[in-house]
Formats: sequence, C-alpha cells, structure tokens
Amino acid sequence: MKNILTAFLLILYTVASAQDKKEMKVPPRTVRYDLYVADTTVTYGKKTKRAIAVNGQIPMPTLTFTEGDTALIYVHNKLNEETSLHWHGLFLPNKMDGVPFLTQMPIKPHSTYVYKFPIVQHGTHWYHSHSELQEQIGMYGAFIINKKKEWDIPTVPIVISEWTDMKPEEVHRRLKNADDWFAIQKGTTQSYAEAIGTGHFKTKLSNEWKRMNAMDVSDVYYDTFLINGKNQNVQPQFKAGDKVRLRIANGGASDYFWLSYSGGKITVVATDGNDVEPVEVDRLIIAVSETYDVVVTIPENKSYEFLVTPEDRTKSASLWLGRGEKVSAKKLPKLKYFAGMKMMNDMMDMGGNMVEMEGMKMQNQVMDMNTVMYPEVTGEEHRKGKAKKAEMPGMQMPNDQSMAGMNMGTDNSDIVTLNYAMLRAPKKTTLPAGPWKELKFDLTGNMNRYVWTLDNKTVSESDKILIKKGENVRIILYNNSMMRHPMHLHGHDFRLVNGQGEYAPMKNIIDIMPMERDTIEFAAREPGGDWFFHCHILYHMMSGMGRVFSYENSAPNPEIPNPKLAQRKLFSDDREFHPMARIGIESNGSDGQIMLANTRYRFTTEWRVGFDKEMGYETESHFGRYLGRNQWLFPYIGWDFRKRTIDPSDKNIFGQSVAPGDNLFGQRNTKNFRQVFHLGLQYTLPMLIVADASVDHKGNVRFQLSREDIPVSSRLRFQFMVNTDKEYMAGLRYIVTKYFGLSTHYDSDMGYGAGLTLNY
Repeated sequence: MKNILTAFLLILYTVASAQDKKEMKVPPRTVRYDLYVADTTVTYGKKTKRAIAVNGQIPMPTLTFTEGDTALIYVHNKLNEETSLHWHGLFLPNKMDGVPFLTQMPIKPHSTYVYKFPIVQHGTHWYHSHSELQEQIGMYGAFIINKKKEWDIPTVPIVISEWTDMKPEEVHRRLKNADDWFAIQKGTTQSYAEAIGTGHFKTKLSNEWKRMNAMDVSDVYYDTFLINGKNQNVQPQFKAGDKVRLRIANGGASDYFWLSYSGGKITVVATDGNDVEPVEVDRLIIAVSETYDVVVTIPENKSYEFLVTPEDRTKSASLWLGRGEKVSAKKLPKLKYFAGMKMMNDMMDMGGNMVEMEGMKMQNQVMDMNTVMYPEVTGEEHRKGKAKKAEMPGMQMPNDQSMAGMNMGTDNSDIVTLNYAMLRAPKKTTLPAGPWKELKFDLTGNMNRYVWTLDNKTVSESDKILIKKGENVRIILYNNSMMRHPMHLHGHDFRLVNGQGEYAPMKNIIDIMPMERDTIEFAAREPGGDWFFHCHILYHMMSGMGRVFSYENSAPNPEIPNPKLAQRKLFSDDREFHPMARIGIESNGSDGQIMLANTRYRFTTEWRVGFDKEMGYETESHFGRYLGRNQWLFPYIGWDFRKRTIDPSDKNIFGQSVAPGDNLFGQRNTKNFRQVFHLGLQYTLPMLIVADASVDHKGNVRFQLSREDIPVSSRLRFQFMVNTDKEYMAGLRYIVTKYFGLSTHYDSDMGYGAGLTLNY
C-alpha cells in the first residue's frame, strides 16, 4: 500500500500545478529590504566574541519574495571593513551576483550599495557574504521565494550553522600550517598509543607509509552548532496530525550535517530550490550550502526532536516541534576512525591517488559516505586481541529502498538514507537543443599543507573557462581527494545526471564524495558575465578550489572599473602567506622556527642558540617552491651560519669526539663553523620522513633525515633529526594548550635540555 503521506504530497503537487495554470496575473511589485551590516558580540561558545550581525540579528533576516517580484535590497555597510552579499542559487544579472572583484567591487566601509534584480524562480535559497571569512561569523540568512500559489501547510525556514570562538583567520592559518589542535579538541588524533590500544597498529603504520596524516572528518572543531541562531530551537505551535514543511539551508562554513527526526519519516520534496518527487527517508546528509525542503508529521501532542548532527558527530543542535513530553531522536554513534583509516588505506595508492574499485561505480552518493569512509559500527573501538575478527564487519549490500550501499553494521541495515540517485524531477529537465562543450576536472587536494585545487591548479593559477551563449556544458567531476567537496555553480542550475533519464533533478550544489565520478550539465543561457564555480567549504574556496566560467564576448562590467586590479585582488585569496612560529626555551638554550608559506612557496628560518660558547649558535634559512600535486618535492635555496668553540677532548653520549672530523662523504665536517649558501632538495618519504639533500657553495654535501610531530599519544609528540655531518637530535613535546607545551630533547651540539615550547 502506498504511503499515505507520499500520496498526500503527490495530490498537493497535482492540485498546486492545476491552480498555477488558472492563476490570475499578479501585478508586478517591488519588495524592498534595508540591511544594516554592523559589528556585534555574541556568546555562543565559552567566550564573548566578535560577530557580524545584520539588522541586529544572526542569522541575517529571512528575505521573502514571490515569484515575479523585483528585489530591491539596500545594504548599509556599518563595518570598518569591506563586505558583499551573494544571493546563493538565484538567477540574476551577473553584476548583481555579489562576488567581490569578480562581479562587483566590494561595498566600502560606511557606504550603501543597492542590489536590484527580478525574481524569476521559486524555492528555498539563502544569502551570505562572499568577502573574506565573514560568512563564518554571522553573515548568512534564508532567502525564500514563494510560488504564486503556495501549499497551505505550516512552514519554518531553517538555517543551520556552526560557531567557533577562534577567529576565522586563525582557523584558516592553523589549517594551512597542519596544526592538529582541532583533532586534539575532538579527541581524534589517532596516535600510535591509541592505535596499539585498539589493535590498529598495522593500520596506523600503513597510513603513514602512504604518507597520509590521520583520518579527518570535518576540518574544524566548533564550539557549538546553531539552528536559526540557537542550539536548542523550540517551535511549540504544532499539534498532533500537523504536517510541517522545513525549508532548510546549510549556512555552515565547513560542516556537513546529518538530519534525523524522532517523529517518524522525513519526506524530501525539494532541493536547491527545485521540486522533486516526494521521497521518504529516515535520514539525510545536507552538504555545505545545500538546501532541502522536507515535510515531517507531528504524530501526537508531544515535542519531537529534529536532530542536526555535524558529520564528525562531536556535538549536535535540535529543533523541537510541538508541545508536551519531549521525544528525543536517536543520537548517532561515535565514528570509528581506525576502521575508516583502514578503508582509506585500501582506497589510496602510494602515489596519493584514489584507487577506483573494480566493478563498483562510485557516483551520486549511492555508496553511503558514512560506511565507505568511516564505517558506522556502534560501540567502542575494539581492544587489542579482539580486533581481528571485528574490525571489518561483513559488508551488506543495500536494501532496495535506500541504495545506501555497503552498510557496515547489522544494526542499521533498515535505515533508509537519502542519496542523489533517489531524486527525480516532477517534470522533464532535458536541455534545449544546441552544441555541447564537455569539461573534465579532478578534484585534488593536499591535507598536509591544506591546498585544494581543480586539476592541481588554484583559481589564481588558471585561466577563465570560456563558454558561449546557447551551448550546453557538460562537466565530469572526479574526486581524487580524501574529502567531500560541495561544488557550487553561481547563477545557473544544472542537471545532475543520476539515472533518472529525462527527469534528472536540477541543483546548484553537488556533493562529491571521495572516489566518486559525477556528471552535471547546464544550459549556457545567460547574456554574459563571469560566474564562479567553486567548493563551498569556505576554507577550501579561500585556498583556491574553483574556476571562473566566462561568457565569450561579454560586455565590460560597469561594476569593475579596473579589471586588472580586481583580478589581482581576486587572486590574492589563494596566494596569501600564512605565518607559523615555534620557539623552544629549555635548560640548554633555545631553538625554534619561523615560517611564512602559501599554496606553493615557503620561507623558513630556524635557529639554535646555546647558553655558552661550547653549545654555540646556528641559524639556517630556506626559500623554495613545492612541486607536484602532493607537494612531496621541495627544491630550495638557503643560507647557513653556525659557530661554536669546543674542547677537542669532549665526547658525545655515544663516546664520539665532538671535534670536527670527516663527514660521511669524506669531506671536512663544518659543524663547528660554517657560513655558506646552499642549494637543496627536500622530499617526503613514506612514514612522512623528510629527506633533505643539499650542497653549499664550497662543495660540501649534506644529507639529512627528519620528522616532526610523530603522534605518540593524543598530546605527546616525538621528533628526530640525523645527518651526514654526524649531527642528531631527538625530543618530545607535550601539548598543553594551543599555544603552549612542555618539551625536552637531546641535541648532539647542545646536549640535553628541558623546558617549554611556545607555538603560534
């Protein structure tokens, strides 16, 4: 028997469609909003922090229009910095799209800018700042466009977001510097002690042998998660039997969210502002910037939890629908990172490329990310001695309803999870006749250095992609990285080729999981302009993961009076240099490092200063460029100066004389004095060991092996260095806070020391 709710919704669609045909013409109207952008402070987390509010609120006001209106939006920038607003998912004139330095110049501080455009579509959309990292601190809101005849059903616009007490610039800097403080906060460092304790030592070794860092699910640790600005949002106005439409937008900067409901099934009726045939599921995952319209039922006069859980499952947020006794949704179990790491090891080869599984077509989320990348098995990680049998449960093929794929546990085989293959448009979506242009992109990235690219090129390293008005564009995307990427096309909807033939759904966001190969198609029907195509994870986009589609023979954009200056500003995002510093102060002296690095280049200065002349002092500086997609190769030029005065009779802990002698190449050792320029080459070996070969201007050759931050336990790190000049070092560092640690090490020149290390 067909589900009653689904039948009801299909009837609503039929009636609404018939009414639309009979609808009388509505006189055109202009709807004006005044948006005042200003600094504020909030206490969403543990501390009071700066945020940006619009009209005094976070999220920004919900803007509501009806198809056929004209939007007139005055943006009054009260900030001391530039800003902009992008109307996500809207079809509008290019100069109104709101991308600073691409479609307009940014809105200057203490000035007003007017956006005006026709409303030619309907559905659930949202809007946000496209300037720097402002989206992370409050600049996001719902943009709702009603049909001329909407359903007569209670509706609640929902904007999901996350909050961190850390400044977003600091978040970005830490990601760029491979800082693992976020993993410590989440309890997901996947250290060797944890691997041994859970019987996954071999898995950890294999992971590092392939030069991979610990498995990552969501890049950033967040202090809290929000639904319309609240962690616990209560909507008590609903009663038993009510059907409620939730118009949901993921306004988060970097988190995917699982959506589940304690009152029964969730019926998906639209995505990215486009209707789909109703489909019932138990849960769905909403990608960054994606929107879904769903319908839920209030079974009894109780309060039912609509649970929002970030992909890493660290915390959650709740929307309570109805009044009375609370009915909680089942919490999602913790992730089993080592089981996921084992799967990940099998999916990647030694060259850092994803290995497509033979006979298994990865596309359209048909294989549930939750089971492919981090198998969902309830309970704790298995302890040593019990892991062999249980660490990889038998794979189950999907049930007929969910096509969720490879469910890795026995407790969730009946859970129906939405995937793109289940979405079907109510009307044919075939593109109009015209010539075709086909493009292929590999989604590429480097988690070690947090570089995200298409075909290993950032926005600033690539040319605009020229398209012609009237042609159809097919884009084939292959995710050759270990992260999901929500790819968004500005100003256009695209067909998501998903096995539904002529009824393929229309979207403007596609979530592409690792190892997936997906196809999208769109009709180039805009009159002209430059349109951004990018990953909507904010920190991926700022790292350069995108392209610009440009219509050929477009007229100059009057909003961009100086195109060359605008291009330099646009490119500056992924070219930005990020600083890092580590300063050790121990009983035998001080050693440390200062680094400036961007996508390709790095400048580093290291020093070691002893407390007496026998320990001496040394400074070494390198400037170079990373090569290759994985950036394992780093040629550099540098300068090295050192000096110390020693007693020739002194010996090190191995009984060797500390007096200069020959190095391992038979050349005179210069470890007591050198002042040289050198050329060198660093290469990352398996186990993440860095091999460094250099030759100075006097012909002396040095070869060195080193590694920093080997995760012994969740907070304890080991490092070592040894080279052919018979210099060596080994040490431990215990991370106390994000800026402070306790450290100890032995250095062949400076001896043993203990103290503290400051990190930035």
